[in-house]
Amino acid sequence: MKFFVNFLSAFRIFSAFMIIPTLLLQWYWVTFVLYTLGAISDWFDGYLARKYNCCTKIGGVMDHIGDKLLVSNTLIMLTIMMPVWFVLIPIIIMIARELYVSGLREFLGTQKIEMPVPKARFSMGKIKTSIQMISIAAFLLLFAIGSTITPNTTSRFVFFLIYTLPQIGIFGLWFALVTSIWSATQYTFTFASKLKTIKKK
Repeated sequence: MKFFVNFLSAFRIFSAFMIIPTLLLQWYWVTFVLYTLGAISDWFDGYLARKYNCCTKIGGVMDHIGDKLLVSNTLIMLTIMMPVWFVLIPIIIMIARELYVSGLREFLGTQKIEMPVPKARFSMGKIKTSIQMISIAAFLLLFAIGSTITPNTTSRFVFFLIYTLPQIGIFGLWFALVTSIWSATQYTFTFASKLKTIKKK
């Protein structure tokens, strides 16, 4: 089971890199399937690791890297494909947030101090990641549908999807931006409390 859990994380990393060439080649359905499987694997590897008590340090690192790569790589590609302000602004700020939090972690790492996910009733970091994945999936599905529809085969349901998916994607990005800033604030308070312990030494 430990091997399978680590395999899921490795697959997510693989998917994150394969999304770039598949989007550039306009293989939109391949991109959507890869992304969807990668996003689903994010839930499964954590669930299986906890259920079967097979959590490892390397597995935790791979899981974290896989999540960040899958989301960040796809968000960057979206800015290339949709260079409009209501897509660019939330994506730029969210990527900056990831760099900011990573910087806090790296500094504490030099002091041999871990910065765990802030304990709260609802983890904004997890909510942020879930919303990001849903909004990205909406955009990718829109690209996939748009690449295959024709006037003769378009149904009302397809028209409904074409109308609804962009709204889900855009609303999701901005909602994810709010949770991203909230999560960064939580990490900042955690970092400040850890910093106080360093100064007391």
